[in-house]
Amino acid sequence: MTSDTRSSDPIIIDIENITKDYVMGEEIVHALRGVSLQIRSNEYLAIMGPSGSGKSTLMNMLGCLDTPSSGRYEFNGRDVSSMTDDELACIRNREIGFVFQTFNLLPRADSLRNVELPLVYAGIDAETRRERAAHVLRDVGLGDRLHHKPNELSGGQRQRVAIARALVNDPSIILADEPTGNLDSKTGDEIMTLFENLYQRGHTIILVTHEADIANHARRTVRLRDGLIESDDGRFDGIENLPVEDPLPADAAVY
Repeated sequence: MTSDTRSSDPIIIDIENITKDYVMGEEIVHALRGVSLQIRSNEYLAIMGPSGSGKSTLMNMLGCLDTPSSGRYEFNGRDVSSMTDDELACIRNREIGFVFQTFNLLPRADSLRNVELPLVYAGIDAETRRERAAHVLRDVGLGDRLHHKPNELSGGQRQRVAIARALVNDPSIILADEPTGNLDSKTGDEIMTLFENLYQRGHTIILVTHEADIANHARRTVRLRDGLIESDDGRFDGIENLPVEDPLPADAAVY
């Protein structure tokens, strides 16, 4: 796959020597062991790795769902490494659009209401919320499904609602975690075509997946193994990821 890193665009995510340790009983699990990564605005990046590689932990870091044990993380020029929970929640709501494998829609709310939710938390007035939610739903091809509840929609339509919800706040990045995992191959292809269209319109997309055919839609692929970046086919900064501690034994547990 050919790298398409847009090197003239500003760096939106800059992490340096990020580590994450978890205490599990008497054992310390080193989930990330010194990861450095830069992501520019308007990139389409896939993060891959086997189970236990650290990709879910890295996703949580990038999405400001968790904080590192050590290292530096700057998001849009702001150091988020030591932010409070409230500050992280503000970043998540305003600047990160999440798309999950399981859709995470409210079952009793219609499409419009589900997409409105981030705007409710942002304090946007009701009329503006409805207008913006309807606009993004039409933008993802669901203009005729505004008042349908999740159980009245197909899997692909539910994921489109989730994508519309991720877009409604005009976030800095879209973070998609296995977005086709609950879809059949045809519907999955349609969702990936939608992501391609979003990328072509200037959105920054970070895709977390274990499926190579899904990752191939991205322009850059970062592969994790044992809490470190094993390869990055679009690296432009020349930084190598090296352990910040002595290597772990081969049988050590890693998330």
